[in-house]
Amino acid sequence: MTITKDMSIMEVVQKYPDTAMVFMYAGMGCLGCAAARFENIEQGAAAHGIDIDGLIEALNEVVNASEEPAEEIQAAAQ
Repeated sequence: MTITKDMSIMEVVQKYPDTAMVFMYAGMGCLGCAAARFENIEQGAAAHGIDIDGLIEALNEVVNASEEPAEEIQAAAQ
């Protein structure tokens, strides 16, 4: 799955818990706040003055790294 800037912050964190650290390191440490429940990534990044392209790139790196082992296991099982 590819993370995009229009995705909900909480949707991404719930599906990919490892992304929480990316948000926190980027300066979006308010994952539990009310705004995180309805804001998309672009809105949250803009509110905190965070480079959206860099954030999306980092989020996708984490997601892709977490999906690779599962793909390798599936391939080996075939």
